Amino acid sequence: MTTPPAPPALLIAGHGTRDEAGAEAFRDFVGELGRRHPELPVAGGFIELSPPPLGDAVADLVERGVRRFAAVPLMLVSAGHAKGDIPAALAREKERHPGVSYTYGRPLGPHPALLRVLERRLAQAMDPGWDPAGVTVLLVGRGSTDPDANAEVFKAARLLWEGRGYAGVETAFVSLARPDVPGGLDRCARLGAERVVVLPYFLFTGILPDRVRLQTEQWAAAHPGTAVRSADVIGPEPELLDLVWERYEEAVRGDLRMNCDSCVYRIALPGFEDKVGAAQQPHFHPDDDGHHHGHGHAHSHAR
Repeated sequence: MTTPPAPPALLIAGHGTRDEAGAEAFRDFVGELGRRHPELPVAGGFIELSPPPLGDAVADLVERGVRRFAAVPLMLVSAGHAKGDIPAALAREKERHPGVSYTYGRPLGPHPALLRVLERRLAQAMDPGWDPAGVTVLLVGRGSTDPDANAEVFKAARLLWEGRGYAGVETAFVSLARPDVPGGLDRCARLGAERVVVLPYFLFTGILPDRVRLQTEQWAAAHPGTAVRSADVIGPEPELLDLVWERYEEAVRGDLRMNCDSCVYRIALPGFEDKVGAAQQPHFHPDDDGHHHGHGHAHSHAR
């Protein structure tokens, strides 16, 4: 009787943050996935800013005898890191470890399970007695130079609005894209909002979610006529653990269902025509060699 092959290991790829609490939340999350799935090796690493580097995570799997793994980007949208940097890092690790093979999953996206967590965060942030019909939500994403990634945040906002009875769900970004948080709050006020909940579209705590909260507090102090509350990040909820496993199983089956209809590398979007067909040239991540510092260009904003 032939013994069936062991299932591929699971590799979680994170971006990284200068906030130690956020990095530790990622590491704890990876540990919980491992405890949930003792039948296969689980590891996780970052592409920059935080230890362990993704290369170390792959090396750890190889030392444990892994020859096949499925990599899942622990990211909400398909921006440059998910499209270029992580695939490039994985290709590099394949060269470093001959005989190793992998499949690559898709980012988490505006999955219904995450929308349920976001709805929970909103309910926790509202004052007792607030009617959702009188509450405007400002969903704040990270922000990207990739219009496709920014559009995914708008999609999440629309899906959050549908069927839940909020007065409205507006969108803003904390870096690299407009409107920014104060601009988004200004828009809510111009639309007549008297009660606003600012909802960070982030998985874990970090410098950028802290910046969202600070900018929210500053705006609220300058606009006492509008009641403004801040919601928490998504966090390591059971729904997130289940969703990562779902993305792992998709990758193992080869059922990725990537949406490339508005990708700047495939479609000539206005202002981005020069990117069509461009070879992926991800910026160098010195963390792969154990160094930890930022980059002096658009990707270097604090996280």
